[in-house]
Formats: sequence, C-alpha cells, structure tokens
Amino acid sequence: MKTMTASLALAAALAISFPLAARPDTNSAPVAPQLEDGTPLPQDTAWPGGTIALNIDATDTRRGVYAVTETIPVAAGTRELVLLFPEWLPGNHAARGPINLLSNIRFTANGQPLAWKRDTLDVYRFVVELPEGVREVTANFLHTSPVTGREGRITMTQEMLNLQWEKMSLYPEGHYTRRIAVKPTVTVPEGWQVFTALDGQERTGDTVTWQDVDYETLVDSPIFAGKYAKQWSLGEGVKLDAVADAPKYLELAPENLARFDRLVDEADALFGARHFDHYDILLAMTDRMGGIGLEHHRSAENQYEPDALIKWDEMDWDHNVVSHELVHSWNGKFRRPEGLWTPDYRTPMQDDLLWVYEGQTQFWGWILAARSGLQQKDTILGTIANAVANYSEGQPGRAWRAVQDTTYDPIVNSRRPLPYSSLQRSEDYYVEGALTWLEADQIIREGTGGKKGLDDFAKAFFGKTDGDWGVLTYDFDEVVETLNGVYAYDWARFLDTRLRQPNQPAPTKGLEMAGYQLVWKDTPNPYAKGRMQGGKYLDLFNSLGVNLDNEGKVTSTLWDGPAFNAGIVNGAQVVAVNGTAYSSDTIKEAVAAAKSGSEPITLLVKRGDRYDSVAIDYHGGLRYPWIEKTGKGKQGLDLLLAPRTR
Repeated sequence: MKTMTASLALAAALAISFPLAARPDTNSAPVAPQLEDGTPLPQDTAWPGGTIALNIDATDTRRGVYAVTETIPVAAGTRELVLLFPEWLPGNHAARGPINLLSNIRFTANGQPLAWKRDTLDVYRFVVELPEGVREVTANFLHTSPVTGREGRITMTQEMLNLQWEKMSLYPEGHYTRRIAVKPTVTVPEGWQVFTALDGQERTGDTVTWQDVDYETLVDSPIFAGKYAKQWSLGEGVKLDAVADAPKYLELAPENLARFDRLVDEADALFGARHFDHYDILLAMTDRMGGIGLEHHRSAENQYEPDALIKWDEMDWDHNVVSHELVHSWNGKFRRPEGLWTPDYRTPMQDDLLWVYEGQTQFWGWILAARSGLQQKDTILGTIANAVANYSEGQPGRAWRAVQDTTYDPIVNSRRPLPYSSLQRSEDYYVEGALTWLEADQIIREGTGGKKGLDDFAKAFFGKTDGDWGVLTYDFDEVVETLNGVYAYDWARFLDTRLRQPNQPAPTKGLEMAGYQLVWKDTPNPYAKGRMQGGKYLDLFNSLGVNLDNEGKVTSTLWDGPAFNAGIVNGAQVVAVNGTAYSSDTIKEAVAAAKSGSEPITLLVKRGDRYDSVAIDYHGGLRYPWIEKTGKGKQGLDLLLAPRTR
C-alpha cells in the first residue's frame, strides 16, 4: 500500500510538471467548427412554382423497377432548387426513407443537364443549380424495388405492386407538404386494376391519373395494383380492395365478407364519428410481396397470407391487421401526438406517446376483431394469453426498461433482429400498452358499476368533429383530462407508473379484473397454434426458453432461461435430441417425458463448425399460455368483446 501511495504521488508531480495541454507544436490539432446541421422549420406557405407533375412508369415488373419523371415548375428568377427526399415517414415513427433505392438521378432544364450536389450534412437534400431563365426542372430517376427479402421489403412482383409515393418522389424544401400541389400519373402493366384513396381517377389505356392533390395527402394515399384483383363494397363509403398471387385466393365467402362489413359498423359504433369521406381497405393476398400493415387516413395497406380468405377458419390467426389499421384512421391519423405530427418529412418525429397511438390501437384492434367476428373470440383470448405470458415470465428486460422507453425503438433499432430481445425489449408499447388499456377499461367499469368503459373514452377522444379528416394533435395532459371526464381517478399516476417507470409488476391486473386468469397447458392456444403453423417454427419459449425453425435452428432465446443457461444462443442448431435426430415431434416428446423423470434433456448442438452435447436439466414439461374465467357467467372481458351492433 505504501509503494502504491508513493507511485500515485510521483504521477501527480509529473502531471504538474508536464500538463496535458502542453502538446508539442509540431502535432496536428484540428479545431471543430460549429456545424450548420439544425433542422430548419418549413413555412406554411404554398410552393410558388405551381403544380408538380409526377409521372411513374410501373410496368417493369420483371425487374422490379419504377421509372420516375418529375417536373417541378419554379418561380421566375430562381437560381437554386433544393429538393428533399422524404426521410421521416408517417406510420414508421422513424427516419426510414429508403434513399438507397433511388438511383440514376438526373436533372435537366430546357433539354440541358443541370449540375447538382447532395448536402454533406443531410444526404436526403439535393441542391440543383439553375441557369438564368429556367422556369421548369425535370427530374428523372429510378426507384428499385428489392427483388429479394435481403434487400428490404419487396413492393413489386409479376402479379402485383404496392406503390408508395414517398419512396419515389422529391419535394421542394421550405414549405409545409400540405401546401405543395402535385398532379400524379401512373402507368401500370396491361389490364391491371388500380386501387387507391386518391380522388378523381381517370384511365386511358393503362395510364391512370388523378386530380391535383397536396403532397401530404398524396403520400398518405398509396396504391395497390394487380393482375388478379377484386373489389367489394362494405357499405357507405368503404371498400375492400384485394390483389392476389392467383385468382383462387380472391374467393371470399359471403358470410366472411359480412365480417368485414360488421368491422366497419363496429368501428362507427365505437367512435361515433368518421374522419374520412371514403375509405379503402387495401389488402394483398401474397407471400411474394413483402408483408405490411401501414395506416393512412382514408386507406390502409394490409397483407394476409395467400390463402387467408379461402381457408378462413384455419387462418383466423392472420386476420387482425385489418382491424388494427382501420382503427388508426381515428387513432394515429386524425388524433395524433403533437410530437408525431410534422409539417414535412424532414422534421424529426417524437415517439414518446406511441403507447396511445399504437398501444390503444392494438387494444381496439383486438376488441373490434372479436366484436365483428373478423376473428373468433377464442383467437383473441389466445392473443391476450400470449401477451400476458410474455410479460409475466418472458420479459426480464422490464426490470430495467420502461414501456415508454421502448417507444424510441423505431429510431433506435428499426426492427432489426436482437440477440436477446427478452432482455433488450422491442416496441412493447404495442402489446404492454394494450394490456394497460385493458386495465384502464376495467377500472372505469368497476368504478361506474358497468355503466362506462374505455368505449366512452374512445368516443370522447377520437370521435370529435364528425367529418373532419384533418389532424387534431394531443398531449399527455389531454389524455388524462379526457379519462377523468369519463371517470374521476388518478390517471396521471396510473399511466406514469404503468408506462413510464421500469420494474413494475407484470401487467396482469386488467385481465384479473376482467374475470380471467393465466393458466398453462401442454398444447398451444388457437392463436399460438396458428402462428406456429404460419411462421413454420416451434414455440418452446415458455419451457426450454427457445423458439426453433423447422431445421432446429434457434431463432430466439429467453434471457436466463434453461437453454440460455446451458449456453444455447440464437443461430445455434439442435441436430439431435437424446441421441435421436432432431424433429419438432422429437424435441416436444423429450420435453414432455422429462416432466416425469429426473434425467436432463440432452441436445447435440451445432454452432458454426463446433458440435457440443448440452444437458438441460428442465422438468417443467411443455407450457403454453391460455386464459380462463375465474367465475361463472359472463365476465368483464366477455362483455368487452361482445358485439355492439347486433
């Protein structure tokens, strides 16, 4: 100890004699300038040049290429045109504009090429130099759809396409996007049908145009088009527009079409107002184009597995996205957190209230699916069972990370795979948010003797100003104020505790107040069974603590679970179980047998070039979550899921 003290004293003395600041003058030492990287706010003024013509040739389905010609008029005397590629995308809650898919960019005026450069501090910003007298600039470029899933989401196949305007257009800097006028035109393959919420559609051959529209509404009005397509009316102002990989996938039985019709009726009854003049449920029946569920004000992009309509009962687990995205027209598009409304697609979004935007939408998506019959009640009960089980046993990350902190995951993680998602958490504002709203519903019902529930909040909060399809923003205080208007309670503390604080009890209270409890069985519930079959994987997350694909490869591992503690991680492959070649039946039988025995389950695991024999001393058997009533007769959850329009 004395020697160490002496050494420290010597070091201190040397530091005084030779201060760190006294560097030799011969060393290079740059000084950082102040970067001009603040995001300037646009002005609520019209683009002075006039209406932009946006023409997209979407006929090259063989190669998956959209060819864009955009003609931008400019005001007299303009010597520099600054164009932006949309970066912060609505519904993505993050800066995900795929500028990497834009190529062969060229600008011309009066037939002559124009010099341009990309902003070094904002690569989504293009600066085009204009000679004197230029009144119109033409931009030509290509947007290349990914052709394999490795490159991103596929938006064009040889049978269909999903054209999203913001992915293949530029807009002038400095103005609210709602003040920029655009005339859109698209050419599609011969004979393809085109579906969109845009108004004033006219068609000449295979070239389709619409009336002039502001850029904000254009971006909010994507296209589904396809060789095999069909449209159904769902009552006043609402249509179901489907494209498919083959004609057989468009056969929709009348009784199942009626479920979509009832979904619209149930949504109208819930919110008591509409915030669209018409609405299109865009639906792709495909496993060739990338999956999607994305909200818009007067439409939504949805994807089902190809046979989800023709094998209705078997594919019941796959039907929920439509109800979820429909709810977003009220929650997320009309009512929007103030930080998630932005005047253009350059201004950063603030995601902290996504537990309302997405969490309550998740909740109502479940409820309306059950009320309408779009999904069977047992499927929704299984969905809730999986959610409750996950946060009861499969989410150790809740100890350190609050739900609200996961609202930043669209920015932080962008839905990339995580090595240990149960520890790191990922976008839990959806499902844990929904379970929190279930508890809020039950608090209101209990406090009002069943006279009120979260339905009353939905009508008061989202059902304002019938017919208004603008945007009405809100903040945390308005959420609390509206809840108190339905039923007086310490809602600020409730929401803060459940959603803003880490290490809270598992979100089971709402389920228990609703007359149900979590139980475990050795067979999967209907929702879990459907998901496993559709996803082609085996769920052993609540037993061995892993999910496995059809080849035995580990796709997710529960932190501190039996497999994790034995050293098994994502990417490892189980090749044998107790000396027998791997199959899903083999490992399930081994887990079931170990429940009544004392010997560990022995797995031969391949990781890279190495093979290891791993013993897992687990004897809990197969465990799948279910929820069951705790009393007789109709319970609170039964009443919540019951139809309102029949």
